[in-house]
Amino acid sequence: MQIKELTKAEEQVMQILWQLNEAIVKDIIEKMPEPKPAYNTVSTVVRVLEGKGFIDHKAYGNSHVYFAVIKEPEYKKFTFDKMMKNYFSNSYQSLVSFIADEKKLGLKELDELTVLINNLKNKRS
Repeated sequence: MQIKELTKAEEQVMQILWQLNEAIVKDIIEKMPEPKPAYNTVSTVVRVLEGKGFIDHKAYGNSHVYFAVIKEPEYKKFTFDKMMKNYFSNSYQSLVSFIADEKKLGLKELDELTVLINNLKNKRS
């Protein structure tokens, strides 16, 4: 199945489901920040996510317990790959340069990145 991009509301619900593993709509709402959205709003988002293939449910009488079908690491990879392609032309050098400049990394953080890179290089050789 091809992963699709989520809206902000859909991603918020997914974050909560990934955290809880499974939940009813009421559980999802409880984890949301104030002001809490209406039950029907969250229920609609859940149904959309189910239609997109991100979640599924188990029925217990009239209750539905929802769980993620697309796991968080899969969606992270999808969004990261999309960001790399759309904003950094698939250049990790551009990404690291952007992070170093944007976050104004100091010498200590840059040294830590260098150590991390060297460790990864040593593991692969």
